[in-house]
Amino acid sequence: MGYGAASEATTTAGTLEDLADFRPILTPETVVEPRPVYERLRTEAPVLDTPVGVMLSRHEDVVYALRNPEIFSSVMGAVHLGNDRPLIPLQIDPPDHLRYRKILDPLFAPREVNRLGDEVRALTNSLIDAFVDDGAVDYVEAVAVPLPCTVFLALMGLPQEELDYFLSLKDGIIRPEGGFGTPEGAAAQRASAAAIYGYFERVVADRRAHPRDDLITRFTTAGVDGDQLSDEEILDICFLFIMAGLDTVTAALGCSTAYLAQHDDHRRALVADPSLVPGAVEELLRFEGVVPGSPRTCTRDIEIAGTPIAAGTPVHVLIAAANLDPAEFADADLVDFSRSGNRHLGFGAGVHRCLGSHLARLELRVGLEEWHRRIPEYAIAPGAAPGYITGLRAVETLPLVFPRGGKG
Repeated sequence: MGYGAASEATTTAGTLEDLADFRPILTPETVVEPRPVYERLRTEAPVLDTPVGVMLSRHEDVVYALRNPEIFSSVMGAVHLGNDRPLIPLQIDPPDHLRYRKILDPLFAPREVNRLGDEVRALTNSLIDAFVDDGAVDYVEAVAVPLPCTVFLALMGLPQEELDYFLSLKDGIIRPEGGFGTPEGAAAQRASAAAIYGYFERVVADRRAHPRDDLITRFTTAGVDGDQLSDEEILDICFLFIMAGLDTVTAALGCSTAYLAQHDDHRRALVADPSLVPGAVEELLRFEGVVPGSPRTCTRDIEIAGTPIAAGTPVHVLIAAANLDPAEFADADLVDFSRSGNRHLGFGAGVHRCLGSHLARLELRVGLEEWHRRIPEYAIAPGAAPGYITGLRAVETLPLVFPRGGKG
């Protein structure tokens, strides 16, 4: 596969009529089961020109884009969420990106994250205690939302009782009323963004005046070689954290548990051998594709697989499609908790690889371990089905039934 400056070649990107407008991936049917669409993209139009930009879907091309930020930029123009300034460090490219990662990475290093293990486990069990005797629960409402969100708010030092408000702000950005790319959607995003900036302006000012043992206070004091963060930079970090901390792990927990509730063989494997859980976390991150893609902007004329992409073109790097590429993963369409060398891209790749990946893995691992220890037998409630939503691919509702008291 070739990567290089654009030539005079006349090869054009795939133009499948029913894929080129990107709508098939956004239908209610395909958000439930997007894998056939991803397969068509990889095999029929791996570099697809659409009205919203070029889509890359093969693992090799996606990795190339993620690992070459000088060609595929993540700066603010790649995606706008109503924010006034770039989200840090997501919308900052090297070399400036390195400055922020040097400050932020130590706060989310494995040693720091692992200290939370007992707290996350206790929280998971307290959540289960609240409904285990009922024999039925909406898993999303009772576990997938409160588990990571409670941890996140505690780390940030934000009031737990304001979770619903934070979730409404997050949804106003990620799933705005009116939809992405519409005037109504843009207005909703701007309103939510203004509320986020205003809220955290007050919080940062309070932490500078009254330091606490939380991440926002640490942002006000963290630095490398005397280089500390300004108030505006802290606001831009907090804006991003609200998006990531309140959505990604919730989506992964919901999609993973929905899969297990519908595949008894895999569920029973985890119950019989809890040592499989870390592998299950990685494999379900690969297979479920809760992060469909990541936006970039091409900075120069380039050619991929014989297809020219002009400088300034929006590029949609389809991570979920790449994670199902049989050229990279043997039996890619099968879920294998013992898969070796699982180089999935669920947390991205390259310099923009997810800052919170260690925390996410801890929450997913502990959440699945404790759920299957306490409630080994469960299934989708009769007559119900998981309710999938777009944006990040997530389960909005997941009604489960199980023996009262748990163990069956």
